[in-house]
Amino acid sequence: MKENIKEILYTSQQLTDKAAALGAAITRDCGDDIVVVGVLKGSFMFLSDLVKNIDKDCVIDFVRVSSYGDSMTSGELVLKTDISVDIENKDVIIVEDILDTGKTLEFLKRHFEEKNPRSVKICTLLDKKVKKECYVKADYVGFEIEDLFVVGYGLDYGEKYRNLPYIAVI
Repeated sequence: MKENIKEILYTSQQLTDKAAALGAAITRDCGDDIVVVGVLKGSFMFLSDLVKNIDKDCVIDFVRVSSYGDSMTSGELVLKTDISVDIENKDVIIVEDILDTGKTLEFLKRHFEEKNPRSVKICTLLDKKVKKECYVKADYVGFEIEDLFVVGYGLDYGEKYRNLPYIAVI
């Protein structure tokens, strides 16, 4: 597995430090009713480190989104698993591993806004410098990266590499 790694972009320590900084910012910016929603599967490691650094009570839930049919032709997103908690009058933080096209996050933000939260904000570990297909901007960004294919710390290639404790280019 590791023979395919070209370069480590962010070490485990850099990722831990960034999660701490983002958790502190969320603590500062949000009220006392926080719902943190992880986008499966890629966000699970980042979300785990992030919530350890939010110094307020928060509810944690997950969503699962996929493209309907052939993702190359459809582009239509389907909510496979929705949250199971009430978010009305709460601050919702959507946690994603990487922001690239923006389609998933735009879809989820609109979906959650229909449930009357106090606010919906986006926290992404990586913001890829590519032309977005949708206008969506993350409120909290860990790192900006070039248009690279990265794995590790939850990010995968063919469901592999998620367990790496760092982010690397393959």
